[in-house]
Amino acid sequence: MSKRSHRSVPASGAGVGAELPTVTVCRGCCCGSPKIPGLDHAAQLRDLRQALGGSATVRVTDCLDACERANVVVIQPSATGRRAGGRPVWLGLVNDRDATVDIAAWVASGGPGVTGPPGILDLYAFSPPRRVRAELDE
Repeated sequence: MSKRSHRSVPASGAGVGAELPTVTVCRGCCCGSPKIPGLDHAAQLRDLRQALGGSATVRVTDCLDACERANVVVIQPSATGRRAGGRPVWLGLVNDRDATVDIAAWVASGGPGVTGPPGILDLYAFSPPRRVRAELDE
């Protein structure tokens, strides 16, 4: 049985068809918890929100069922990015400030479908189970 809760805190305009990219930050059972030591989880979320300002929607969700890759961040493309072929990009093990800075810079420049990610983010990218991807795209 899934640990995933369907409770999330979406911001207006979040999700498929949104005019801005959406950054979904997992803060479930493992992500954002003391199970991931050495990272100020509140600062990570604050830094993303400050860096992205009006260029993306940042939302927090409960467990995304990718606990082995905590902390997980999902970048969903803007409407423009989707029309250009962009699809959600799942990033795991986002446990250092440099990764957060790279994510924010990429999303601020347009994100999936609009601009390619910095090469370093390839190290964080993974493909989650189809069921989990479908639930996030609802």
